[in-house]
Amino acid sequence: MSIPRLAPKYKRLLLRHLPVLLAGVFAGYIVGCNKPLIEQGLMLNKQRHWGIRASEYEAFAADDDKVETSRVYKPTPVNAALVALVRNSDLHGMRMAIRQIEDRFNSKHNYPYIFVNDVEFTEEFKRGVQDLTKANVSFGILDHDSWKVPEWIDPAAYAHVKQTARYPHGEKDSYRKMCRFQSGYLHKHPLLASLDYYWRIEPDVEYFCDIEYDPFVHMKQNGYKYGWNIAMTEFMETVPSLWNVTKQFIHDHRDTVAPGNMLEWLADAQGSYNGCHFWSNFEIVDLTFYRSREYQMFFDYLDHAGGFFYERWGDAPVHSIAASLFLNASQIHYFDDIGYYHPSVISCPKGSQAQGKCVCDSTKSFVQDGYCTVRYKKVRQLVLDAQSA
Repeated sequence: MSIPRLAPKYKRLLLRHLPVLLAGVFAGYIVGCNKPLIEQGLMLNKQRHWGIRASEYEAFAADDDKVETSRVYKPTPVNAALVALVRNSDLHGMRMAIRQIEDRFNSKHNYPYIFVNDVEFTEEFKRGVQDLTKANVSFGILDHDSWKVPEWIDPAAYAHVKQTARYPHGEKDSYRKMCRFQSGYLHKHPLLASLDYYWRIEPDVEYFCDIEYDPFVHMKQNGYKYGWNIAMTEFMETVPSLWNVTKQFIHDHRDTVAPGNMLEWLADAQGSYNGCHFWSNFEIVDLTFYRSREYQMFFDYLDHAGGFFYERWGDAPVHSIAASLFLNASQIHYFDDIGYYHPSVISCPKGSQAQGKCVCDSTKSFVQDGYCTVRYKKVRQLVLDAQSA
């Protein structure tokens, strides 16, 4: 069989494109022979992007949406989470807080987030917070018993209190339920059941400083049970009987009071409550403290006294009094190096307006030199000195 000759113009055309044709044939051969290797390389790229181990990838490979919302990471150094009781309407404020938490700290650690609500979270809220972090995010709803007016509260008396209250949130049912929940039920929520520590976060707050160490590890290594950032005085109109109920609890349960405690921090010269408390919107806590026999007994005692509803006892003074009663002074830690803002109050490390890795104006921060902070430092040092003598 004779092979037809090509016209000169076709020879020139073939020679001009021959390298491209040969490259295409060679690439096709490589793909055909090594398809498993190429697919494995693509898989590994996705693993690196989403933080998923090879053994877990196949469960997600068919559905990219599942890959994005089912992220798996190496265990964190401490079994801990960032936790918020939050409403769907707080999405924007919560996103602002998460953005700063991620930029300042958590993008390096990927501690999980837990959000709880008294109603179901909307898909908009879920996606809105998940978009800002690579960490695992969980959503939970409260049960009825933890978010109710207890049966021992007299409806008529409670209604009268709400109608006549002249202090912030005095008329609000939901605010009282929130304070009761944060005081006695948040740490019992199933999503927190396996945690050792939690860091409470809230919407509309700001974090001014790069946090270059792990506060959870710091708590654990030093044996701290309760960490705080801002100390203020309470609206005394909201807690008129809290101190008397506390003193009665101490009388009835003297064995619960810790040696080397911080009770003196809370009392004035006459032995009355001075209103000092840690702002619980920022607290980092070893959850064995809230799960302890002493704390649970104290909460139950307060709960049945009715002050969460007949008055407006907040979770901040409840937590603070409990920490001062049941913990040794050495187990309470002041995170004065973390710049923090909660609407209306700034905590800013000294000199941050001019140096360091904080962006805040310490001249506008009064809490470090405020009565409760100064008294806390003085009392704590006296207690520690007495213990070491």
